[in-house]
Amino acid sequence: MDVKEQLKRWRLILGSECEQDFACFGMSKLSQEQILLDNALAQIYGLDQNDSYDFGHKGSKNAKSKPNLSKWLGDLNKLFDKDIISIIQNDAIEKKGLKQLLLEKELLEQVVPDLNMASTLLMLKDQIPSKSKDAARAFIRKIVEQINKNMQQDIQRSVSAALNKKQHSPIATASAIDFKYTIAKNLKHYNQDLQTIIPQKVYFFDRQVKVNKWHIILDIDQSGSMGETIIYSSIMSCILASMSSLKTNVVAFDTKVMDLTPLCSDPVDLLYGFQMGGGTDIAKSLAYCRQFIQTPNKTLFFLISDLEEGGNRAALLEHLQQIKDSGVYVIVLLAVSDLAKKPYYDQTTAKKIAAMHIPCLACSPQKLPLLLESALKKHDLTQFK
Repeated sequence: MDVKEQLKRWRLILGSECEQDFACFGMSKLSQEQILLDNALAQIYGLDQNDSYDFGHKGSKNAKSKPNLSKWLGDLNKLFDKDIISIIQNDAIEKKGLKQLLLEKELLEQVVPDLNMASTLLMLKDQIPSKSKDAARAFIRKIVEQINKNMQQDIQRSVSAALNKKQHSPIATASAIDFKYTIAKNLKHYNQDLQTIIPQKVYFFDRQVKVNKWHIILDIDQSGSMGETIIYSSIMSCILASMSSLKTNVVAFDTKVMDLTPLCSDPVDLLYGFQMGGGTDIAKSLAYCRQFIQTPNKTLFFLISDLEEGGNRAALLEHLQQIKDSGVYVIVLLAVSDLAKKPYYDQTTAKKIAAMHIPCLACSPQKLPLLLESALKKHDLTQFK
């Protein structure tokens, strides 16, 4: 790359306010594509923002704002990869207050689906105009289907592998192999030369038999900071609810408690059932959930929260202790941001829960299937990573 091209790149990085300085170094004019790129980024990141798109001010009803914002979205799609577009779109909402990206049907159809955008949209769902509601649901469904595609088979396989099935099936899946029975039935096929058994028939556990039915209760914090975690939690809830070998209850809470179990047939309906925002009363939700516990030693209880308790903290700890002492396997999953890749939570409360020998951990979405399998097998999760 020659010096002039390097100067152009630095000029694009530093913005139009440095134009004259770079001209003094002999920089040639920007190409048409570079000008388009510069204008698009300057709207969000530039100090000397130009009027190429005329976004208008926050709250402005400028008639030009909507079509030119649409042009900006179109230019982003021409200039950048999807991952970069998602970052710019999110910065547009945070830095410029461009919530109209998510409230106008025509604009929403141009937005690249993104997890953070979906969680923002869920927070704004009550403000969405009637004409845009279908487009908003379609946008969220794209995200849901993408995550579901990545999670569903792994979660179902992990749950099936954890349950002790005693009948066999002709359906062949690697996770369902009954190794002990297969070896016993094929001992006569031991090969002396290879010094191993060559099985003539492999036996598989029957995944349809309803034995040792587990009950899974998910108690999910729906305060405003939980957006991305709620999306993953709702998808996991629907996958679990679809499995005949499990009974699943889903409860959402802030300062109020809502039973969302009837919505588990559709992840988007479930997501729309969450009322994101408001305070937090974890103790109240725990008291509510205790009514569902019927067979403690076959119950897996997930509290999914950042543990920022706005209610009675002592009652929170007391309820968790009593649920655990009854024989329920209790797990606290901390809120995790997919963008930040880090958990965020009240450390004081988390330490007190961990001191009660209740697993209190952050789990990336990719590790949820392994966590479920380990929990259903009643493994020690205190060191789960």
